[in-house]
Amino acid sequence: MKPARLLILGVAVVAAGLAGVLAMSLAGRGSVVTQVQSVVEKEPTVNVLVSSANLPVGARFDDKAVHWMAWPKGGVVQGFITETDKPEAIKDMQGAVVRLPIFEGEPIRAEKIADSNSRIMSSLLPSGKRAVATEISVATGAGGFILPNDRVDLIMVRKEKSGDKYLTETVLNNVRVLAIDQQVQEKDDGSKAVVGTTATLELTPDQTKVLAVAQQMADRLSLALRSVADAREPDTSAADYLLSGDNGSSIVQVIKSGAIVTDSTATKAE
Repeated sequence: MKPARLLILGVAVVAAGLAGVLAMSLAGRGSVVTQVQSVVEKEPTVNVLVSSANLPVGARFDDKAVHWMAWPKGGVVQGFITETDKPEAIKDMQGAVVRLPIFEGEPIRAEKIADSNSRIMSSLLPSGKRAVATEISVATGAGGFILPNDRVDLIMVRKEKSGDKYLTETVLNNVRVLAIDQQVQEKDDGSKAVVGTTATLELTPDQTKVLAVAQQMADRLSLALRSVADAREPDTSAADYLLSGDNGSSIVQVIKSGAIVTDSTATKAE
């Protein structure tokens, strides 16, 4: 074989070898997979005292009513009861009374709890308020659908001393019902109506006096159930003229011979 052909063949073999090495190098690089591991930092938690069940107004706490739950430290607000601050909170709260409804899983707050003495009704009363009872019936108590913690108006119906006219007036507005007879919460069987003969109302001292006078003057007192949307409206208004001894000068409604008569003239009730 001629020397020139041998040289060309040698160059071809070397070139083929270099090409193979290069191809293997490129293939090896393509098989390398870079794995990136993400690191998730867990937010620190604090044990917060929460309710284990729905607790209605008047319910008493026991060791099954509350428990500790891990809560994000950044989500703890003032008023929460934490295990760090009060490690014996579950024991200390035995027998305490629920003043406002608490729902399952809700953090326990001090403002929703009353002391654990046996005087439940006095524990439910805010400072400065009074509990006063008035007689009711199915007819005068919204058909028995008034429950503790509802809001009502107290309407007085009385007959004039002379004539056959009946005067009606709302003497108390938007007051809270504390209890129906001895019931301070809904029944355990889930029934919604508590039919009783006495309603205990949460009143201011002046409203207490108005109710006492109205009970003496009225032929009938009725409770009108208010919407839950009215809970934020003022509840301290009353028929103040009953405190001063004035007979009043406004007639809300006049009923004569079974018919409602509208009278725009101010008339003093006798």
